[in-house]
Amino acid sequence: MPGLSVFLHYERKNLRYDIRAGLSVAAVALPVAIAYTGLMGINAIVGLYACILPMVTYALFGSSRQLIVGPDAATCAVIAAAIIPLAKGDPDTLWQLAIIMTLMTGVWCLIAGHFKLAAFADFLSQPILQGLLNGVAATIIAGQIGNVLGVSGLPSQLIERLIALPGKLHLVHFPTLLLTAVSLAALLLLGKIRRNWPGPLIVMTIATLVSAGLDFSTMGIAVVGNLGDGLPHIKMPAFDPGLLRELVIPSLNLAVISIVSFMMTVRSFAEKNGYAIDVDQELRAQGYINIASGLSQGFAVSAATSRTAVNDASGGKTQMVSLIAAGLIALVLLFLTGFLGHIPLATLGVVLIYSSWSMFSIRQIFSFRKRNHSAFTLALFTLVAVLLVGLINGIGFAVLLGLMQFLRTVFRPTDQLLGVDEQGMIHSMNNSNVDIDQVDGLIMYRFNSPLTYFNVAYFKKRVLQMVNTAPKRPTWVAIDATVSFINNDMSVFTTLNELVTELKIKGVTLILAGRRTELTRWVSENKIKRNDDDLIIVPDLYFAIRLIQSKQQSRVKAMEEALSQAEDGITDDGEKPQTA
Repeated sequence: MPGLSVFLHYERKNLRYDIRAGLSVAAVALPVAIAYTGLMGINAIVGLYACILPMVTYALFGSSRQLIVGPDAATCAVIAAAIIPLAKGDPDTLWQLAIIMTLMTGVWCLIAGHFKLAAFADFLSQPILQGLLNGVAATIIAGQIGNVLGVSGLPSQLIERLIALPGKLHLVHFPTLLLTAVSLAALLLLGKIRRNWPGPLIVMTIATLVSAGLDFSTMGIAVVGNLGDGLPHIKMPAFDPGLLRELVIPSLNLAVISIVSFMMTVRSFAEKNGYAIDVDQELRAQGYINIASGLSQGFAVSAATSRTAVNDASGGKTQMVSLIAAGLIALVLLFLTGFLGHIPLATLGVVLIYSSWSMFSIRQIFSFRKRNHSAFTLALFTLVAVLLVGLINGIGFAVLLGLMQFLRTVFRPTDQLLGVDEQGMIHSMNNSNVDIDQVDGLIMYRFNSPLTYFNVAYFKKRVLQMVNTAPKRPTWVAIDATVSFINNDMSVFTTLNELVTELKIKGVTLILAGRRTELTRWVSENKIKRNDDDLIIVPDLYFAIRLIQSKQQSRVKAMEEALSQAEDGITDDGEKPQTA
């Protein structure tokens, strides 16, 4: 528990900063937590359950001083996509599934932490994440159309919802639409003139007070309604265990997305504030907070980027901020649930749209087009897949495409011919390096991927192509072995032996430059018979060049000595031989 030592040795000078930050975090977390439950169609009070115990748990087990955990838009959208079709309209089953999926997600995170799979956070690349976040934002915004217009009966799926919307526009409830317009205008105005104020909390509080005073429900404006008791309670009707199988893959998807988002937020704020974090401990902490949320009958939580930014901007110093914010939310849960029941759904929808808009950045996706066309294709594919086939399937398709791109890179990597400049420095030979020349009689080649059984045949083919298409038949071929020979793969060395044989027939000697100690051992273990006319292993490419130049000089010197001896010798008939 890294946080425990912080509390046992807490410095009182930090208290006033932590209290101020805790108040600010609670002010932002309250409306967002309530709003996000609307994505899943469960009781709004569950959003508060998902804040309190997870915040306390992370304060103890987390190593970040700034991170705030809680409901997250992407996390809630993924849960909704998985559980709504399985619940078949039963609210109790819906809540059960949310709890079970949360516990399963926590277990996946604990497994990742146990096996120190912090690199798992890189499983979703930046292009996939950008496409995913834009797709989530569009899905959330489209999902709130019914609430902000006062229209019911719209399909739950994005495409079907957009198709059905024009036919429902005549049912727009104008008092609800007016409330939507006023709430949105207030949020935008506060964001412009008072950026540091908790706009969502202020707007939601005012809207709730007006709702309670005017009794919006009698005017046809939908409100949250009865939230029940302040403490968690759920009915436990008969549950089909077969549904557990349906949640295995969605919970794994959710764990991957949560880990990526979590690690990005943790690392960025740790770097900004100049301290180190333990990534494996963070994985375990992520597992603990989700299990804590499930046991308190909440739903899956992750790093709350917006609330973490509020904490940082407010000057929060330690994990005490999470305890203070959790305590304030607990007071609301215990004593203000009746008041929260008057929250208008239209205002909740506006808060969700307002919060999701920050994730929506098509410009970011199109910026990839100039830098990396493959990244642009992957991000755009992810966005379209999420919109067309839903979050769970869309993520699966995007990860599959990313994996295929990776395999293509490994199967058919880039490669270069290398040469030297006037100072003898090695560079790749291309159109931009016009002053780079090949060493006479030598081809230097770099294969930009680790060699393994599924690309070594291509490697052999490329080396032979370089030799066969060279303007002048080389005497040596030097391979940059540091890049490509990274492990003892039997298939690789079997193919290497074939390459050595084929090059020998062509009168070419193969040189492996780099990893001399390992390669010498691996060649011996794979029983590749060699001599200096077949295969040479040297420490690096510069050594290879010096070796070749030395051999060339020795050869020239030997020829000169032979010629000199021939000139000084006497033929059998006593005459000096004619010189060319």
